[in-house]
Amino acid sequence: MDLVRRIDRAAGEFLLFALTPPRLATAHERVQQIADATMARLRPLDLDGLILYDIDDEAARNPARRPFPFVPTLDPANYLADNFTSWQTPVIVYRAVGKYAPSELRTWLAAQDPARVMTVLVGASSSKIDTMTSLADAQALRRDANPGLSLGGVAIPERHSRRDDEHHRLLAKQDAGCRFFVTQVVYDVNAAKNLVSDYHYECVARGRAPVPIVFTFSVCGSLKTLDFLRWLGVDVPRWIENDLKHAADTLEASYQLALAAATELMTYCRGLDVPFGINVESVSIRREEIEASVRLAERLRAEIKG
Repeated sequence: MDLVRRIDRAAGEFLLFALTPPRLATAHERVQQIADATMARLRPLDLDGLILYDIDDEAARNPARRPFPFVPTLDPANYLADNFTSWQTPVIVYRAVGKYAPSELRTWLAAQDPARVMTVLVGASSSKIDTMTSLADAQALRRDANPGLSLGGVAIPERHSRRDDEHHRLLAKQDAGCRFFVTQVVYDVNAAKNLVSDYHYECVARGRAPVPIVFTFSVCGSLKTLDFLRWLGVDVPRWIENDLKHAADTLEASYQLALAAATELMTYCRGLDVPFGINVESVSIRREEIEASVRLAERLRAEIKG
């Protein structure tokens, strides 16, 4: 069963791999070289799908200094259309909807083939940001322009830890048309399990069927990367930070932590019969981190029953 049908049937046990497009300043011929190398690296993994992120400057989310400077990247929709034409699985294209005028977003949504493309519509990272299109308006555009296009939403375990209402947000997003959810990188497994548990029992109470939650995992090759994840709002438990800080090999330690966390969450979701997917994120340009991400996906493929 391919990914689109799995999502349509609210079935879990699938594996995704997430990428950011090359930098906007990358030479045209180099962009295709990067795409070709990426596809060659990923094809042996037997992935169910690919995620292409839409990078936005999120400076308004956090007044602290950004650990890494913001660097604009290519539009993921164009990267898919121009450079990934030979890729065989469905692709989930993120859209930071505040960057796009309604007419531009409608045109893109209407042009997508629901058998090949799905989308995650992402709202602004802060209410202080002026946007061209709100998340609610973008969801309405999708319903009007291409109702068959599978829509995903963002799930944030960290927000649930602070507000205890993320499960209600997920169900509201389901009412708005979301058929799956994707988390940001998971380091706090307990926060993710709390969200899964509350979501499951709220679905039972309302007589609703849960939809797949895709949990994102990534390796971390440096403490500065860890600082950046925290800047983005990812909760990193102190014991994990300590383990990585004092590890002889930070990258290998993060690999083992991600593997253990993913395995624990898969077991927990199966016990509650909550459908899930696993997403391995690779956004680094460092070869050793890219290779470790591929190795993580390869290892997790063996744990997925789909």
